[in-house]
Amino acid sequence: MRRFAAVAVTALLVLPLLGNTTAGSVTGTRAVMYVGNDWDGTADVVDAQTYKVVKHINVIPDKNARLLEITLNPVKLVFYLAIRELIGQGHDQYTDDMFSNRDGTVLAVSRPSFADVVGIDIATGQIKWRAPMDGYRADHMAVSPDRSRLLVSDSTANVVHELDMATGARLRQFSSGDTPHESNYSPDGSLIYHASIGRIYTPTDPSIFCPFTDPTKGVQVFQIVDNRTFTILHQWDIGAKLAEAGYPCMSSAVRPMAIAPDQRYAYLQVSFLHGFVEFDMQTERVTRVVPLPDLVPNTPKSQYILNSAHHGLAMNAAGTTLCAAGTMDGYAAMVDRQSGAATILPVGNTPYWATDSPGGGQCWMSVAADNKVAVLDYATKSVITYVPVGNHPQRVRAGVIQNGLIG
Repeated sequence: MRRFAAVAVTALLVLPLLGNTTAGSVTGTRAVMYVGNDWDGTADVVDAQTYKVVKHINVIPDKNARLLEITLNPVKLVFYLAIRELIGQGHDQYTDDMFSNRDGTVLAVSRPSFADVVGIDIATGQIKWRAPMDGYRADHMAVSPDRSRLLVSDSTANVVHELDMATGARLRQFSSGDTPHESNYSPDGSLIYHASIGRIYTPTDPSIFCPFTDPTKGVQVFQIVDNRTFTILHQWDIGAKLAEAGYPCMSSAVRPMAIAPDQRYAYLQVSFLHGFVEFDMQTERVTRVVPLPDLVPNTPKSQYILNSAHHGLAMNAAGTTLCAAGTMDGYAAMVDRQSGAATILPVGNTPYWATDSPGGGQCWMSVAADNKVAVLDYATKSVITYVPVGNHPQRVRAGVIQNGLIG
């Protein structure tokens, strides 16, 4: 693990040299919150200071053309309908993830039901470029620290593509397990942390097959990728690591993650767990499981939304507090990283994502079933306000927009 430690130290040394490209530092831009409204195919742009919606973007201006293309292709039609029923809870998934480019003129959006990523010209609302997937569903994305490249999970092809942010051109790809999910860059961009979640639409959980693994879920891995070469440096089955640490019969599916500032510890939500796992990437050991309140003890695990007890995890800039979205429980948990002590804040129905504000002083959490975003303060561990948004907000991302494009 000496190589991993050396890379982590390099990341810490380089981090102070990187500019904050999401805090309005580019001339003429304003720091904003982008909110993807999954079920109505829109994105809301929210001022990061006033929490007012300053723009509403249609991310499916080509809807009729895409639907015609799908209707004329029987295989695409089968997947389109399956996504609606198995993943979208009876709804089409039009807006999964999004990132603005560095100067706030383009918004890149992954569209699961259309199996593509598009670059939307924020000024005109038109599509500048489109990048279709090899498979039949696009999912989570990540943006490089300089905002020049995107990573997008190609759900049914079991790969992650790297795209050029300016053109949508495909550059490289790396392999994943079944259903590639979240990716995150290290602060200096040298490493990529990635997880695959397997077939989360099957109605089974690990307890059914214990002490054996669930054969319906497929390959579920957490891995570190070298961004220079796109080679996989490390790959772990977190369920196996949990068993080694004395936590048998837990899921291997890593859902949202948060990486500590020292790049040594990963905090991982896993399927069906009310809480999260602390994993030491140097020693390759699970060091803690931090439990959080289960407020739905009588709900069968088969009724958990896509196997998620909790789905959404962030960490403040200081690395002292985690912000967890209690999806099935209806709360946000502000958790002291050292002690594991949690402040539980009821926020509404189906909290589904958590991310940091520019500077890392706030946690922004989508509350999907209530069509709002909760703005949480790390210092006081309290709710600052709620922002009403569109239908079923999913991903929330910090970005910028040109001042002239507001309104």
